[in-house]
Amino acid sequence: MTAQSPPSPHRKPALERLLELWLFRSRWLMAPFYLGLVVALAALLIVFVNEAIHKLAGVATMSPEGAILMVLSLIDLSLAGNLLLIVIFSGYENFVSKIDTGEDEDRPGWMGMVDFSGLKMKLIASIVAISAIALLRAFMTLAEGEAIPDRTLAWLVGIHLTFVVSGVFLALMDLLASKTDKH
Repeated sequence: MTAQSPPSPHRKPALERLLELWLFRSRWLMAPFYLGLVVALAALLIVFVNEAIHKLAGVATMSPEGAILMVLSLIDLSLAGNLLLIVIFSGYENFVSKIDTGEDEDRPGWMGMVDFSGLKMKLIASIVAISAIALLRAFMTLAEGEAIPDRTLAWLVGIHLTFVVSGVFLALMDLLASKTDKH
């Protein structure tokens, strides 16, 4: 007859362990969101290709300002694509599971190193850049002699400044949070 060891005072009840197991596994409910973002990235690629084909068809007759506007449009779309990739990779790795790429040397260096705070900063930086390009595009349109209502310009500037100020506040909050004691 073997002696049974007394139950550990740190052992959780079976119901609690089961609940925690299901809560932990529920992170996989986020996977379809990331797959949906991959579909959105593919849609953005189609828009990019259509825009490039449409704009490049008239490159021979473009003014310098028109060429800059074309480039800004394509940069804007590529930044939106970068933003999607950051959210897909970082979100999946932070909230669902690590992405195992094996020994693939093409793995981006930032993958697996961007925490939620870093993700927020990359997102706001991308949004500010996209906003700045929209604002620059409006000013370039003005430079070509096309009219843009003052109210539209005011909204573009106001929205851009809102994004910039939001980014500064997010950075300050992260700085303050990093200086507080971990509990």
